Amino acid sequence: MTAQADFPVVPYAIGLTDRFRGITVREGVLLSGPHGWGEFCPFPEYDDAVASRWLATAVEACTVGWPAPVRDLIPVNCIVPAVTPERAAELVIASGCATAKVKVADRPGSLADDLARVEAVRSALGPHGAVRVDANMRWGVDEAVHALRELTRVAGELEYAEQPCRTVEELAEVRRRVEVRIAADESIRQAADPTRVRLREAADVAVIKCTPLGGVRRAMEVAESTGLPCVVSSALETSVGLAAQVALAAALPELPFACGLGTVSLFREDVARPGESLRPDGGFIRVPAAAPVPGQAALAAAEMVDPARRAWWLARLGRAVDGLADPSVAPSAWRAA
Repeated sequence: MTAQADFPVVPYAIGLTDRFRGITVREGVLLSGPHGWGEFCPFPEYDDAVASRWLATAVEACTVGWPAPVRDLIPVNCIVPAVTPERAAELVIASGCATAKVKVADRPGSLADDLARVEAVRSALGPHGAVRVDANMRWGVDEAVHALRELTRVAGELEYAEQPCRTVEELAEVRRRVEVRIAADESIRQAADPTRVRLREAADVAVIKCTPLGGVRRAMEVAESTGLPCVVSSALETSVGLAAQVALAAALPELPFACGLGTVSLFREDVARPGESLRPDGGFIRVPAAAPVPGQAALAAAEMVDPARRAWWLARLGRAVDGLADPSVAPSAWRAA
């Protein structure tokens, strides 16, 4: 642990229960400031400009906190990675959730496996559960139309399909050709100015992730600008970082869908103190009275020990501080780590 001015900077590495987004270990940095703890964990492939937006979310958590909540409970979906049908059913049953988000299109030619996974999820949820799928932009238009028709057939009904294609124009074309709601994720958070994305003809649902958007307040502006019903989703953080997503879901005026905030269940261990982990219970996350704080034993167990990876993350943190609109808002300990 690196510390200065009583504000620890802790690079971490935590194993995942299942491969997710192509990784089995989640890495990032836990940060402390005058208001509390935050998390800096942009995926390695993201450039420094994007990483600075992720850091802005941690700055908000550590220095000023979040808007007041308007609800105490957040309904969540369980997460089903690209796993076998048997494992998919296990995850759904163990979650207690009434909604499942299923990863599909993890590789070319995966439709047969995707169909088996979604069919298993439907069986595990029962006829009244909601099934949604996420293709992470990996389909072309015609491929998306075919896949969604087949997935709807085995699911009975899909609540929505998240980011089936890459561009807003492709989303609009798919939306015209299928009966499934289309949800936009990357089309919002990867836009040059997410508050100016025009989605009226391309999507029915906006997926909002405050961590890559730069904080809860910024994400609320983006959510309002879309003019669409919103689902708040995780960026695969520990409870420390997930707390910002929960704060966003708690503060939005309306929350018509279950949120994608059950991702702590994908971690083998969490860093929060006992009783503060933001794991779902019976399909809901209770909004905490205060942001989770890392437990000392959990923090020690999660701390990254590989010196090369530590150096890589600390250098990245320093560059992200430099990329903030106002670098002075970040505690000096973060740059000096």
